Amino acid sequence: MDAGLRKEEGSNFGRDCSQEESRLYHQRGEYGVGRLIEPKCKQCRREGLKLYLKGMRCFSDKCAIEKRNFAPGQHGKGRTKLSDYGIQLREKQKMKKFYGVLERQFRKNFHEASRMKGVTGDSLIQLMERRLDNAIYRLLWALSRAEGRQMVHHKKIFVNGVLVDIPSYLVSPGDEITVRREESTEKRIRGVIEKKKDYAIPAWLESNQEKLQAKIIRMPEEQDAGLPVEVQQIIELYSK
Repeated sequence: MDAGLRKEEGSNFGRDCSQEESRLYHQRGEYGVGRLIEPKCKQCRREGLKLYLKGMRCFSDKCAIEKRNFAPGQHGKGRTKLSDYGIQLREKQKMKKFYGVLERQFRKNFHEASRMKGVTGDSLIQLMERRLDNAIYRLLWALSRAEGRQMVHHKKIFVNGVLVDIPSYLVSPGDEITVRREESTEKRIRGVIEKKKDYAIPAWLESNQEKLQAKIIRMPEEQDAGLPVEVQQIIELYSK
């Protein structure tokens, strides 16, 4: 077994993952409770674009894409042209890394989106955007989705007055999001808001940045996400 992967006996991890993912995911026992341990800048370089995984660093000259805009590894500069399947796979990997989810969870969201009314691609984007950790990021309360996920895990976020510590929790129109009232948390969030003061909050969210309160006013749409991904390629991949 690769040194980068630790798996407890009885785990189903790897059943739905590629060899690449198996090397890069650190498993904590039950499948789905894991994290991606590949360096974030390498993830962006592998996909050939900014995935905004490291907060404000992605907007500076220190961004790896600005310095070395080619795939990581010894043969990164000499990658050959991808096949149709390879293109579809890369689009799927982009979206998964963009939102920081694992294969099984992403596949589950796709199947749920395929059962919803309307265009499957739009429904998939809607489900990913409605994740609580993404909503925290979109509200400019966190520098990255990973930080938003950490805030939820650390029990800093309330939805409709109820503590929620599940990053994949789906917010709905009418939901109100608030922050735990403690000086350290509020100070950190206000610092992030100051750093991102030039960025706009999506139209599907309404926020009072002074009181650190927010409300979901409608369902997110494709144009709200601004994804650098061809979702149709993902649909074709999973439809095979």
